[in-house]
Amino acid sequence: MRTIIALPKSKGSVPSRRRSLAIGKPRFDPRRTQQFSGPRINDRIRVPEVRVIGAEGEMLGILATHEARRMAREKNLDLVEVNPKAVPPVCKVMDYGKYKYEEKKKQREAGRTQIVVELKEIKLRPKTDDHDLDVKVKHARRFLEEGNKVKVTCRFRGREITHPETAEKQLHFFIEKLTDIGQVELTPRMEAKTMICIIAPTQEIRARIRALVAKKAREMEKAEQEREQHEHEHEQHEPQIEG
Repeated sequence: MRTIIALPKSKGSVPSRRRSLAIGKPRFDPRRTQQFSGPRINDRIRVPEVRVIGAEGEMLGILATHEARRMAREKNLDLVEVNPKAVPPVCKVMDYGKYKYEEKKKQREAGRTQIVVELKEIKLRPKTDDHDLDVKVKHARRFLEEGNKVKVTCRFRGREITHPETAEKQLHFFIEKLTDIGQVELTPRMEAKTMICIIAPTQEIRARIRALVAKKAREMEKAEQEREQHEHEHEQHEPQIEG
């Protein structure tokens, strides 16, 4: 049995909960509320001197940081830290807003040409009949034509595992039916109570998918350029309101 002893409170004392909160509360620091991402620029560069690269790529040597910031401001540009680990850090004079825009544009273009290959699964049973096999083969063919890989699995239950040749026959049936657009990446093998094989699209299918993705990326880029040009022309034709 545990005994709890309550200590008497002195007059005018602060309750323990309030006292613990007052002690544990961290001091307010306004810098913690600012979340920065990306390289340090302009006044965020706190080192005394930096190695400066000009806006045209010319090497300007080691300068005091305040002098480098002054040079950037005179050209209506930013001082951006590009290599913080160097001694002294390397900074470049550039239009940081334009730089971020170009980087985002590159990322969008890279995403357009990226090909994502998924692993689609086709599930069988040793008792799957011929009609269902034909239907599942059609599904697997569609997956391969889309550039994805296909994992064919046949799961055994109970005493079905004593006849693995049935599942192996089914998997080889898939391989033969898909040989024109697929190639075996993993031959039929047992994994616990399941027999599996993996079929990947052929090089011809992959090349066709890459060509389609590249064509779509070019069309999207062309449409984006036309939209930007249209917006630019619209801005030029807007009437100027004199204040």
